[in-house]
Amino acid sequence: MKKTGIWLDKDKALIVTLENDKETLNTVMSNVEHYRPHGGSGTRFKGGPQDVVQDSKYLDREKQQLKQYYKSLASKIKDTDALVIFGPADTNEKFSKELHKNHKPLSTKIKGVKKADSMTENQVKAWVRDFFKSQ
Repeated sequence: MKKTGIWLDKDKALIVTLENDKETLNTVMSNVEHYRPHGGSGTRFKGGPQDVVQDSKYLDREKQQLKQYYKSLASKIKDTDALVIFGPADTNEKFSKELHKNHKPLSTKIKGVKKADSMTENQVKAWVRDFFKSQ
């Protein structure tokens, strides 16, 4: 039985696969741009020149990049038998929703979506091992 755990945030995903007492770890980079809007008032005087920042354009681009990231992750874990998703913030929950929406066969294999802080690679491996031992 192939068991997979994914620790992910917006920057990267660590995929730990447990199969036949063998453990593998793959790292997938997200390529999601971190935008920092430049603009606003160019002067300290009221009514001075202003740059308009188009937040929606950046947010749409980020949304599309996240979709590609989730799609590539789903393709890497498509042959797993059990899946746990964990990580900081809400990226893990968004990935779970994406699987439920666009990857139905994978979504039935999810055993848990958990919150977890940033971890080293060894901590991620240990976390996945412990999770599946308690199942």
